[in-house]
Amino acid sequence: MNILFTGGAVVTMDPELGDLARGDVLVSGEHIVAVGPDLRDHPQARGAEIVDTTGRIVSPGFVDTHRHAWQAQLRRSIPDVTDLGAYVTSTLARIAPAYRAHDVYVGTRLAALSALDAGITTMLDFSHNSRSAAHSDAAIQALADTGIRGVHASMAPHFGDWDQQWPQDVRRLHAAHSSGLVTVRLATLATSEIAGPLHAYGPRLAAFARELGIGVSVDAVFGMSSSAAILDWAKDGLLGPHVTLIHATGLTVEAWRAIGDTGTTVSLAPTSDAQIGLETAIPAVDEALAAGVRPGLSIDVEVALAGDMFTQMRALHAIQRMRAVNRAYGTDAVPNRITTRDVLDFATLQGARTNGLDSITGSLTPGKQADLLVVNATDVNTMPLNDAVGTLVLGADPRNIETVLVAGVIRKSDGRLVGVDVAQLHEQVVASRDAILATAAS
Repeated sequence: MNILFTGGAVVTMDPELGDLARGDVLVSGEHIVAVGPDLRDHPQARGAEIVDTTGRIVSPGFVDTHRHAWQAQLRRSIPDVTDLGAYVTSTLARIAPAYRAHDVYVGTRLAALSALDAGITTMLDFSHNSRSAAHSDAAIQALADTGIRGVHASMAPHFGDWDQQWPQDVRRLHAAHSSGLVTVRLATLATSEIAGPLHAYGPRLAAFARELGIGVSVDAVFGMSSSAAILDWAKDGLLGPHVTLIHATGLTVEAWRAIGDTGTTVSLAPTSDAQIGLETAIPAVDEALAAGVRPGLSIDVEVALAGDMFTQMRALHAIQRMRAVNRAYGTDAVPNRITTRDVLDFATLQGARTNGLDSITGSLTPGKQADLLVVNATDVNTMPLNDAVGTLVLGADPRNIETVLVAGVIRKSDGRLVGVDVAQLHEQVVASRDAILATAAS
């Protein structure tokens, strides 16, 4: 099916194409065919479904580079968590072992549907509760069933009984899901401090990922121990664009230099770093940019945080600009502020690059897959439209997202998820949550 989105503001996030105050986006099947000021005479526009986007913004879908999706039943269960230790002991040590494969499915599906509703078309699920092959299969099936572009990053549980099937079972997962909307990465931790040496990135896990030809997402990257590990990885040739370092707070200048020199990608978690207090508690956007790294953004843990990308963009924008002005206060220096376009770039194209998918998604570039949003700019909180990028970053929220496409398939239409019985979903989520809590308390 061909669809012509016509008459709206178009934010492509493609540096060559730029933005259009009024323009068209033509989609054919899974792909974007053309972007331009008027595509009504384009050969593939003949017979296309016409979607009038007057008063709307057409943009790429957001990209989440790191979320522990299985936890979604426990959303905001620890909203005032005090530190990383409190999160680890409550969620990973006490709650996680109570999850059945079914519960992983329910939580991951809820997280993915919520992501789609909020305009996130690609989500990396850092799935660190794979207690059995069935748990992993359930997580992947949940991603597939929602229609999101999902990256299943597989890691063993931190605590409790499990089948010891990781990492070797990742070979099976990758063979079954090496193409299509759901793909597989290896998930690890930076060091052995939290869960022991099995989970820590190093030559063994790097060689395993290299053998399979998959990327690696490394969580809990912060502080002096991670800085030392990064230098060791650089020396051993274990860094590069296929590796994503998550959080990256409190790292040394030398570690950042190694990250930048090797082209290693970085996933920042603006609200997680600040609220949970990870090392410096300051999202390391200035450090990343100084090293030549344009980071992706991530949600992290919904047990304590919001689950939408608007929150992440605004938190990062505010924190960085606050720091920039504070550093210059009382001096003649000009604050080095990031812009709303920078933040939207992190949430779209750079997120796709961080997930290893920038040739497929992240911008409205002809030839890429049609992962896009239509955002109403005539709603009470978005009117009048003066600056499309500013509206997306600072004005809009999930209620303004009218349409979501993933690979050309409509997943949200007229402001509602397509084919989702929300009442039934609620029943399943509550039943799963209650079963998990009952088991954890027994």
